[in-house]
Amino acid sequence: MTTVLESLNNALYQALSKDENVILMGEDILSPYGGAFKVTKGLSDTFPGRVLTTPISEAALVGIGTGMALRGLRPVVEIMFGDFITLIGDQIINHAAKFNWMYNHQVEVPLVIRTPMGGRRGYGPTHSQSLEKLYLGTPGLRTLSPSFIGDPGRILMDVILNGHQPVLFAENKSLYNLSTEWETLRKEFFIQEIHPKNADTYSPTYVISIQGAPEANLTIASYGYMADLTRQAVLELAYQYEIFVEMIIPSQLSPFDYPEIVRSTKRTKKLLIVEEGNLTLGWGAEVVARTIESLGSQIESIRRLASEDTPIPASRPLESSVLPSVESIIEAARSMV
Repeated sequence: MTTVLESLNNALYQALSKDENVILMGEDILSPYGGAFKVTKGLSDTFPGRVLTTPISEAALVGIGTGMALRGLRPVVEIMFGDFITLIGDQIINHAAKFNWMYNHQVEVPLVIRTPMGGRRGYGPTHSQSLEKLYLGTPGLRTLSPSFIGDPGRILMDVILNGHQPVLFAENKSLYNLSTEWETLRKEFFIQEIHPKNADTYSPTYVISIQGAPEANLTIASYGYMADLTRQAVLELAYQYEIFVEMIIPSQLSPFDYPEIVRSTKRTKKLLIVEEGNLTLGWGAEVVARTIESLGSQIESIRRLASEDTPIPASRPLESSVLPSVESIIEAARSMV
């Protein structure tokens, strides 16, 4: 079994092997430690001159990476916890994402910023957040987030080797130990892989429904680890409550391009959006706005499910009560159908 973590580690290995311009930088990523979540494990042994440990300064790290990208390198920066992307805001928003326009399209900034997001480990308020939504509206920045399905490593490797603009690559911590051998899912699910028109690298959107089920009467859109919780909920909704769902799982969160959500919702007339970030002004709010703009009164029911608007508690029982769960997805879906 290949896990998401192993897939990402192999992607970094392949990218470093294929292009000598790829540089990997981050805090505590050298062997034997290999990073807080071991995604970079072993890489410094094979590529000692291109896997670089850094001081604890996320802003400096991304600033250096931006300069490297401007000079023709392909830097990959690891931010140890996604909570710390608050420290790189100026370097991303006012510099890396703007340089292509500021210099009249004469430069590119192929910078990839990898970071683990999410809770469910009891790490507390400053190490458990899903903050990718803070950057989703930044022009010039792509935000990608792999899920349990497909090939997370292929998404990462392709954007490292072939991307032309800065990318925030958000990896939910709870995904790391999940299997990527998703072909077994085809025994239960019908899976379509669709590629966004505005994506210059591999970043598919998946449309999934239960094999042989009646026509879906609800659309659920989710990404990252929430997509796996949605998958679990979808099976119970079908077998216990005869509620049949079509799932939409994007790999690319921004720029925004989700025609599959509109097409599916037009058929089912009901849309539930599930995300781990907190509810207010989140990814789901934009999905709702865009879908309503397209379909208007054709929609019968629409709802968002997300984390509560509070810090993430360190207490595991309290943390579980704040974050979305399989049970809360089922409850939300049943309330709509």
